[in-house]
Amino acid sequence: MWDPAKYLDFGDLRARPFYDLVGRVRAEQPSRVADLGCGPGNLTAELVKRWPEAVVEALDGSPDMVAAAREAGVDAKVGDVRDWSPAPDTDVVVSNAVLHWVPGHQDLLRRWVGELREGAWLAMQVPANFAAPSHELTRRLAGSPRWVSRLGDVVLREDDAVGEPGDYAELFADLGCAVDVWETTYLQRLTGENAVLEWISGTALRPVRAALEPREWETFRGQLADLLAEVYPRREDGTTWFPFRRIFAVARVPG
Repeated sequence: MWDPAKYLDFGDLRARPFYDLVGRVRAEQPSRVADLGCGPGNLTAELVKRWPEAVVEALDGSPDMVAAAREAGVDAKVGDVRDWSPAPDTDVVVSNAVLHWVPGHQDLLRRWVGELREGAWLAMQVPANFAAPSHELTRRLAGSPRWVSRLGDVVLREDDAVGEPGDYAELFADLGCAVDVWETTYLQRLTGENAVLEWISGTALRPVRAALEPREWETFRGQLADLLAEVYPRREDGTTWFPFRRIFAVARVPG
């Protein structure tokens, strides 16, 4: 279950990669813009502002996120990105921090390119920090004797959940696209107690929370907080540095 409020706890930091991504999309007057994985709709609204004449469609797999987006005035729909196909007039597709949840998403990207009309833009961004201590410690704790019986079947993102920048560059280039691929490691300065734990609670820890009873979840959180505090120490001013690597690709369909 996605918690829109928890996800937006670090709204400014989560939004920055979105702006870095769509800033490289040069579409001037698109007819239709698709936001795949719109979340609570706060960033979909930015697409509406940028292209006010376009039809902006929004899709997310979480009913809770879609409900939050609708409350914010976004006409979002519940749906799986794996089942989505572009309407004939689609000129821009944005997929921000979604595809790492989709195994084999490279095939999905190939299909979208094949279905989009000539000159359309496809912009994607995925986190690439699954080998970071935050995720490695989560996997290690989930596999420990105390938790393996409860969490052994829970799918946690491994460090091969996404490709390397060169993989996406080759994928789009092989399809004849003009392509721009880059990576950025944001050194995020988080505030509050157990800041890294709170950050990943809104994303990576969702499967763990869904698998545990409330009391178990609180116990797991407490144990993980202690582990994370050793790797991500809190500064005297109450902030914590959290490196976060992301991969970006903006492709334009040939023609």
